[in-house]
Parts: sequence; structure tokens; C-alpha cells
Amino acid sequence: MKKSLITLALASAGLVLAGPALASEDLAKANGCQTCHDANKKKMAPSNKDLAAKHKGKADVDAIVASLKAGKGHPAVKGSDADLKAIVGWMLK
Repeated sequence: MKKSLITLALASAGLVLAGPALASEDLAKANGCQTCHDANKKKMAPSNKDLAAKHKGKADVDAIVASLKAGKGHPAVKGSDADLKAIVGWMLK
């Protein structure tokens, strides 16, 4: 019984932690990010993996969101600030 409870708790924790990642992927699709970006390979724009490496240790999510909304070096994005922060955070993981 104790082993079943531990297994259930671990499975539940995994679902809770995976939820934001899945939600951010859905947001990225809904906002058109994945038209140009892919998780692991370059399409028309750098992959999420390459972006995460570029910004490792110095990522300022708010500055990146401001840049995306202003269209500086990237087509202007129309998503909400909250959606864009979630997407940028997800892409840079």
C-alpha cells in the first residue's frame, strides 16, 4: 500500500511539472512561433535548443518579450505579455 501511494505521488508530481511545459508548447503553436522555430533543428529561425544555448545564464525574459513585441530582429508578435513570457521561458529551457 505504501509503495502504491509513493508511486501515485511521484506520478502526480510529474504531471504537475509537465503541465506548464505542455501549455507553453501549445501557446507557441497558437502564436505561430513553431512556424519558424523547432525544438531541436533550425527551420527558418534558430531552434529552441540553439536559443537556449545563446541565452544561457543571461536570459532576461522581460527584455526578450519587449524585443519580440517591438519587432526588433524578429517579426512583431501580437501575443499577450503573459503568453510570451511563458513561451520564451519554455523555449529557453
